[in-house]
Formats: sequence, structure tokens, C-alpha cells
Amino acid sequence: MNAPSVVSLVHLGCARNLIDSELILGRLAEEGLVVSGDPSAADTVVLNTCSFIGPAREESESKIRELLKKKRRGEVKYVVVAGCLVQRFKRTLMKRFPAVDLFAEISDGGALAKSIRELNEGKKINRYLESPGLREPARDVARLLSTPRSFAYLRISHGCDHTCTFCAIPSIRGPHRSKRTEDLAIEARELIDAGVRELVLVAEDSTAWGRDLGVELPHLVETLADLEGDHRLRIMYAYPNRFPWELTRLLRDHPRVLPYLDIPVQHVASPVLRGMRRAGSGDQVRRILDRLREEVPNITLRTTVLVGFPGETEAHVHELVEFIRTYRLGRLGAFGYSPEEGTPGHDLVERVDEDEIDRRLGQVLAARDEVLEAGQKELVGRDLEVVIDQAADGTGEALGRTWMDAPEVDLVARVAVPDAAVGDVVQVRAEGLDEEYNLRCAPVRNLA
Repeated sequence: MNAPSVVSLVHLGCARNLIDSELILGRLAEEGLVVSGDPSAADTVVLNTCSFIGPAREESESKIRELLKKKRRGEVKYVVVAGCLVQRFKRTLMKRFPAVDLFAEISDGGALAKSIRELNEGKKINRYLESPGLREPARDVARLLSTPRSFAYLRISHGCDHTCTFCAIPSIRGPHRSKRTEDLAIEARELIDAGVRELVLVAEDSTAWGRDLGVELPHLVETLADLEGDHRLRIMYAYPNRFPWELTRLLRDHPRVLPYLDIPVQHVASPVLRGMRRAGSGDQVRRILDRLREEVPNITLRTTVLVGFPGETEAHVHELVEFIRTYRLGRLGAFGYSPEEGTPGHDLVERVDEDEIDRRLGQVLAARDEVLEAGQKELVGRDLEVVIDQAADGTGEALGRTWMDAPEVDLVARVAVPDAAVGDVVQVRAEGLDEEYNLRCAPVRNLA
């Protein structure tokens, strides 16, 4: 009897895409394949791609070329490409990358895993797997978690109903569909029982959750927060339009709901927001943030902005920079505009030169870093709780996060505690910063 084939998965993109990767891994294991975290030890490498903006697409295509070079050298037998890039550009990729053995659009991963098994068994397969249609907003099952025990992502819905002119996500993921409360409670229960400390709620538009079911996001958040267990909730991707204000009560008062909110505003200059087809004006964005801080006094806000959208002027960038400074938005992601095929913004003519976009992006990031450094320095000398994401493993320094930091996108805390395990909550004292403004901490006492 032949030994089972070894498959490795390379993940690119956002947290929602990571959940897709975890589902694929689970299906691969169900098919009897051996899953390895080391692509160099695998017979087959699966690349789960991202295609949100130009740099993400370029990274995906660069990784395809890299894997195909390894195939030519005999370092890997089969290369499989799946996910958003395939969903968006479909069979045209087969012509551009004829040496790829299998392409798969977005699905639950079952047909993909079966095809990979048959490919490794030497059977003839269909080289292109179409999606069976929009994924039903059903419970995600048989995920093989790739995150540490300290956190896991919980996808609460699929798709997006917004028509932002720069964004291809609705064409890739479809319209918004909410998962049912009872299904999400089961998913959350499974994660909590597996020892996960922090449930990070993600979606293309978290604040739209439940409207197609006749409820609002606070109902779900309270249901999940009230589950028995030692867990906490963090909310990401909260679109500011039609914000469910009952949520602030939970952010402020519920002991298991972190007073943290990721709320992507994209810009603050009203003409740019109109061009992007974002609901509201710059003044409305400011009023939303003002109200959030008034109703949740200790809230940490994270946001994302887009620089260089067609028609943006130097004055608009100055307004954005001053907004970042005034609202002290140190936890901020920024990216430059890229014209995306199939989006309303693709053919806009008032383009900003790429070098100018880079210069403006530099201004925005400089303002962010200025605010971030000042805010982190204010924490030095304070006692804080940190959840450990990565054990010291002989280095003497574990990596963790305060409640003010989301995993993978925000800052870390470097803790001089050699014996802390992943998922432990440690009381620390912030003693200084490293060169990237991460906290350097010493333990005070272990809480769990």
C-alpha cells in the first residue's frame, strides 16, 4: 500500500481568506491526505490566492511563478491554485499559467480536496473546478485551525452589498448573506471548547450582519459573549454606514466584549468619499468617531484608508493627515489606489501618478507612526494584561497582545517570560518600546 500523499497550503490575503484556507485543510485531511506546514516536504502545494487590489494580485501571481519554478526543478510534483484570483479571472488563468495542474474557484473545498487526492493517485481530473454558486451562509465545519490557541477567526457572513467604486469584493464574494445566530453559536462553542481565548468576528461588512434575518449585530455579539467559557470577542470590518448603536453598550459594559472596533473609513475628504461611492461625508465620519468615543470612553479604534483615488488633491491628503492626527488613529492600515478590472473606478480619468500616490502614502504613514509612537509611549510604566500568541521557545521572550491590538494587523507585546504558554493571560508592566513601537514588557503575575 502506498503512503498517503503530502499536501501543503500557502495562504495569502485577509482573515476571511484564512478561514477558507482552514476549510481546505480540513477537507484535505478528510480525504486521507497528509497535511504539512512545510511546502518543501510536500508532493502538492495549494496556493490560496488574494485578488483584492493590485499589490495583492501581483503577490499571488508572483507566488504562482515561484511554485512553478519549484515544479520545474522537481521540488514539488503538483501545483494547485485556488481562491479569489481564480474566482475573479476564471479560465483566463489557465492560458497564462499552463503548467498549473489544477485551478479552483471559491467553494467549501470538498471537490478541491477530492481532485487533489485523485491527482496524486494518477487519475485524470478536470483541470478547472468552477464554484457551485454562491456559498450558502451555513456553519463552517471541519476547519483545521492554523492560528494559535490564543485566537481564531469567526466568519459571521459572506459577501457585501456596497458598491464602492474601487472594490472588486462584491464581484468575487457576491452579495451579503448572514449566517444564522444558532449556527454561529455552535461554531463559537466549538472554538471555545478547543481552548480558543479570543474570537475575532470577521466579514466583508460586519455591521450589516443580521439585517437580512431581521436582527442586528448587537444581538449576535451578546449571544456569543454570553456563552459559557473563558473567552472574549473582537469585532473587525465594521462598515460605518447604518452603524448599530446598541453595540456601544456591549463594547463599554460587557466583560467579554473588547472595547476595540475596526471601522474602515477609507477617507475623510467629502469629494473623495463621493467619488468612492462611500455613504456619507467627512463630517459624518467625524461624528461617528466622536459618538463612539463618547459612548465608549476607553475604546481603541482601528481604521483603513485609501490614498490616491482619482480626483484626490493635495488638499484632500492634508485633510486626511490632519484627521489621523486629530483622532489619534495610530492603528491604521493604508494602501494606494490601483485601478481594478470590473470595478466602476477602473475607467476614471483623473488618475494620480503612481509616484505621487507613493509620496502621499508616505505622508499618511508618517502621521500614523507619529500618533502610534506617542500613544505607545503613554503606556510605558503601566500594568497591562497580555494574551500570549507565541511562546518564548528558548529565546526568553514571548510574544503577545494587549486588548488594544488585533492579531496579525496591530502591534505585539514582547514579554520577558520564558515559561508562558500560548493562550496564557499574563499581567505585565510596559517598560519601553522596540524600533517598531511594540511594547517591551516584564511579567507582574500570571492570570491563567
